[in-house]
Amino acid sequence: MGKTIRYVIAAALLGTTLPVSQAEAATLVVDVTGAQSYGMFANDQNTVQTFNIGGLSRITAIAFDVTITAFSPSFLSEASVALTGSDTDGDGVSLNPGLDDRRPGTARYFGAVNLTGLGLDFAVGTDGILRLEYFEDFNDTLVSPDAQWVGGTLTVTYDEVTAAIPEPATWMMMFAGFAMVGGAARYRRRTTRVRYA
Repeated sequence: MGKTIRYVIAAALLGTTLPVSQAEAATLVVDVTGAQSYGMFANDQNTVQTFNIGGLSRITAIAFDVTITAFSPSFLSEASVALTGSDTDGDGVSLNPGLDDRRPGTARYFGAVNLTGLGLDFAVGTDGILRLEYFEDFNDTLVSPDAQWVGGTLTVTYDEVTAAIPEPATWMMMFAGFAMVGGAARYRRRTTRVRYA
């Protein structure tokens, strides 16, 4: 009888063995209009945006089409945006759309970065929060804010981790396994009484 019970329990466990998760590509389009940078990263005046994209989602690419104004004496090359999880000490990337534009003024920048191809892809934490902070690579104390993102979008591509949905056959096997375990447990509770005359 011991072998039968172990087999029935194994059948029930087999029915509940499901894939933990799978990745599915998704995009998030962020409107940058009005975002301002006042100083270096973690300055409490910098504009911060947060988005829940799902726990452990992996950021794989960023596309941008943005217009930025840098107020003199700040340079366009200093206006940046950091993409991190809610834990800002964890992994993340920084994007400087006007990296070589060392002047104040207004300019439009567009392009795309394949983070996976560069080995810079990263995952957000289990809380699923993607955090964007607009900041300056150099803080010009003579002006506040240093830069404003006049308009445009950032398009973040990420692999969303989703719970796997079992197939109907898996559900049937799981229910059959539970029924067998219940039947085995009921059968074991029966007791036999022997009477002697």
